[in-house]
Amino acid sequence: MGVRTALLAMVLLLGGSAAMAAAPVRPAQVHLVSEEWLDYTNADGTGLAWDVLRKVFEPAGVKVSLQAAPYSRAVGLVKRGEADAWVGSYKDESTDNLYPRWHFDMDHIYALGLASKPVPTAENIGQYRLAWVRGYNYASYLPNVRQYREIQRREGILPMLEHERVDFYIDALTEVEYVQGQSPEPARFRRTHVAELPLYLAFARNEQGKALSALFDQRMEVLVRNGELKAIFERWQQPYPFAADSRPH
Repeated sequence: MGVRTALLAMVLLLGGSAAMAAAPVRPAQVHLVSEEWLDYTNADGTGLAWDVLRKVFEPAGVKVSLQAAPYSRAVGLVKRGEADAWVGSYKDESTDNLYPRWHFDMDHIYALGLASKPVPTAENIGQYRLAWVRGYNYASYLPNVRQYREIQRREGILPMLEHERVDFYIDALTEVEYVQGQSPEPARFRRTHVAELPLYLAFARNEQGKALSALFDQRMEVLVRNGELKAIFERWQQPYPFAADSRPH
């Protein structure tokens, strides 16, 4: 009996050690990179998205390290393994990266055009000549897109619309409002809602990315159910994208 007991104890000990070795180690930090969006991902660390993501990770013991970079560069940093995830990706935007089940917000997508143009709809927006910032790839998320131009900077949008080189500029509501507000005659332009797109973190496809993605899903499940994120959206005066019974998209 004594030998059997000793052998059993040894087996249990070795099995426990193997399980501990196989268990993923939770990273102490997550390095997130994002384009700088006003009051959403400000370079100084303020903004709705930064507040939400700190609420997701930091109570679980993972410090959020943030970096501002143009969108295409943010994507490149993650693909090269120089950051853990970029902020504001659309689902499966990149096949090279890991996507969690949960989104953290919704992007309200609008079309900006001259007020004299026909009002576009979610169904027919693809038949017009469109423009958006390089890297956003709205052609994958809007129906039947035929003609589009990718631009480097938003500063040139209004002249393109005024001279009818494109029919509509596509972007999230905050950016559309910003562009329209740069005109001395904002009433010349009209913005029209055309889509709602869930926003994700796109993680690097490595062991750390897997661990962080799994943690993100665990924490979002808790935060959506208990409603703790709602106060953050209210503080930044933005629509709350969840209900208590929300499910991942």
